[in-house]
Amino acid sequence: MRDINQFTITDAVKKTFETEQGSRFEQLLHGLLDHLHDYTREHQVTHEEWMGVLNFLYDCGQISTPERHEFILLSDVLGFSALVDMINTKGGATEGSNLGPFYLDEAPRKQLGSDLSDDRDGVCILVHGKITDTLHNPLPGAVIDTWQADAAGTYPIQEQEQGQDKYDLRGVFEADEQGRFYYTTVLPKPYTVPYDGPVGRLLRAGNRHAWRPAHLHYIVRAPGMNAITTEVFFENMEYIDNDAVFGVRKSLIAKVSPAKDVAALGYALDKTPDAVCAFDFVLAPEG
Repeated sequence: MRDINQFTITDAVKKTFETEQGSRFEQLLHGLLDHLHDYTREHQVTHEEWMGVLNFLYDCGQISTPERHEFILLSDVLGFSALVDMINTKGGATEGSNLGPFYLDEAPRKQLGSDLSDDRDGVCILVHGKITDTLHNPLPGAVIDTWQADAAGTYPIQEQEQGQDKYDLRGVFEADEQGRFYYTTVLPKPYTVPYDGPVGRLLRAGNRHAWRPAHLHYIVRAPGMNAITTEVFFENMEYIDNDAVFGVRKSLIAKVSPAKDVAALGYALDKTPDAVCAFDFVLAPEG
């Protein structure tokens, strides 16, 4: 190994890993090493630039908490998250979109018809639809996990020091026997991704804005189906055409309409809505 140089070091590093030949792990690891080393040679990366990258990654780790994942945010603004979502969307299923840095496991279970707004100011919106498979068969008992920002564009998880419960504006629902889900909440507003850390520095250095259009986050699961992580956006909202994290898809844009004849839907609701948004989710079979 004493004779390695900048052109032979890539193969030398790969040979030090005793991976299973032809395995997925070997494929991903060797591919990463190839691209990383080629990039470094192509751009003649300096010591200062190399250390700048390492310090940037260190800062991402330092600012991350169980409630804020700076590396997910970095993945989002680089379009990495969106690319993985696009590649892994199954044929016929609802398109995937960003998980975001503020997902929390173990959100509270809610009954259908519950209100998530906790009497926050803003437009009260009924969100409803069906969960089906790719053949349009309803999926009774499908689980839908949702979280969002408020009418000021803030996630409660960002305001815990001000006394906000991090589980506000979150809920896990189970679809009824017809595969339906329905609940009320406050209509969210656009907001900036967290701008006070290393990812914010990167955006400012690149003269990029940090705004996201208003949206609702979802993870939808059902037995025998591939789960989806996605977002629902609202037509005619600001930043719908230039989302900072590339999460918008045409198929994920829903219409918000004034609430009319809500009683005809037959839902038992905890709160009377001002507006209605309908969106159906489609899951593809596993395998």
